[in-house]
Amino acid sequence: MNIALLLEMAAEAAPDRVGVVCDGKRWTYGDLLAAARGAFELIELSGAEYVALLDESSEAAVIALFGAALAGVPYCPLNYRLADKDLAALLGRIAPALVIGDEERLTRIAGEQGHTILSRGEFDIKVQELVPEEEDRVYDPGEGLAVQLFTSGTTAAPKAAILRHSNLISYILGTVEFASADETDAALVSVPPYHIAGISALMSSIYSMRRIVMLPAFSPEKWLALAESEKVTNAFVVPTMLSRIVEALDKTVKADISSLKAIAYGGGKMPLELIDHALDLFPETSFTNAYGLTETSSTVALLGPEEHREAHRSDDPKVRARLASVGRPLPTIELEIRDDEGRPLPAGQAGEIYVRGDQVAGEYKERSALDMHGWFPTRDAGFLDEDGFLFLAGRADDVIVRGGENISPGEIEDVVLTHPAIADACAVPVPSAEWGEGIGLALVVRPGQPQPGEDEIRQMIRASLRSSRVPDKIVFVPELPYNEMGKLLRREVKARLAA
Repeated sequence: MNIALLLEMAAEAAPDRVGVVCDGKRWTYGDLLAAARGAFELIELSGAEYVALLDESSEAAVIALFGAALAGVPYCPLNYRLADKDLAALLGRIAPALVIGDEERLTRIAGEQGHTILSRGEFDIKVQELVPEEEDRVYDPGEGLAVQLFTSGTTAAPKAAILRHSNLISYILGTVEFASADETDAALVSVPPYHIAGISALMSSIYSMRRIVMLPAFSPEKWLALAESEKVTNAFVVPTMLSRIVEALDKTVKADISSLKAIAYGGGKMPLELIDHALDLFPETSFTNAYGLTETSSTVALLGPEEHREAHRSDDPKVRARLASVGRPLPTIELEIRDDEGRPLPAGQAGEIYVRGDQVAGEYKERSALDMHGWFPTRDAGFLDEDGFLFLAGRADDVIVRGGENISPGEIEDVVLTHPAIADACAVPVPSAEWGEGIGLALVVRPGQPQPGEDEIRQMIRASLRSSRVPDKIVFVPELPYNEMGKLLRREVKARLAA
């Protein structure tokens, strides 16, 4: 089944209903389907083997995604924040492609790679000009690849993660009800188009027939203004975005966002204090924490609205702790915690998270990462409590091995973040002649608070955890490095502390 069927169903059900709003322009479902079919013609004429997007979120992301699906070529959105050299290398791996975006930059860095390069404006015009008049076009059946996303490549060359039509369709059919949104419902999309969260947000909203409101470049002021003017009902944010939105509302920014019914978040660790404050600030809004990966076609576990509110108001430490979890696995997903030998672990014991299900691709262009039974090792560390709630403990690669003992950075960070003067924390391994690896700790102090002494921090950790968790090195920094999806860049902290 081709993912373009999602758009075809929406256009058939309500062709004149607005599907996308971007930069003041409105596209109906009929407009979007016609443009996607025009994109099919454009792709066929170009001879492209991929469709790449090098641009911020816009209607072009929707049209290119479904146009590529109709043509049977992978859709490959690229990170426009990459350096020219790195971007040129990725473009070389998908040549020849139809590339939409910054025409000057693309021509300069990859003009000799055989691509067809169009600006967003040119692309929009051409796909509307090329809409086929005949209705007997034969489109791709959707039995192959739908999306290719390059990994961040933090430890090696970026891998090409591939998602098949069957993976993405399985995710949508398992989590979204067709045409379930009211005509007044609107979803504010502010995550980058090259992230799986951005792609799944488009498909989910189109299948539910919820109007997509695009915010090409995030700022809390623009987000709040757009939420007010478009009467947004649903939004997905990463923790750093929510933090900036809450901070803006706490200060001077005024916005009527009473229409906001639901906020989903994910992509990074949500500070407990932040989600607590947000639940107070938006008492009538439903919150959902979504955990997933590119290789799993997005979400595999959810902490739902009722679970948020129950944990928020509970005095039971066990129930209260669930606010720091990512909830329970989806009904369509199998999830296990395994040790270093691949053996399943009981509740309460930390290990690596493995998942299995029809939406789980676990596949790269270079190789498949699935084991013989279809399980995908996520490289995320975590544990399940006795009630089935999943708690993350960072990347498995982030574990600090001190004298043969595995130490999760998260357990140290969680303790330190209870200090009233500490706004952010990051624990990483540092070289140690005695233990092989020691513990380094980078801390950010809250504005207006006195900087605590290193001995005070060490004593705080020693009192809550074993002495082996006491850091060897502590530094105070103005801020910690995060990427645009709110993920903490531990490698940069590690490099700084090692130096």
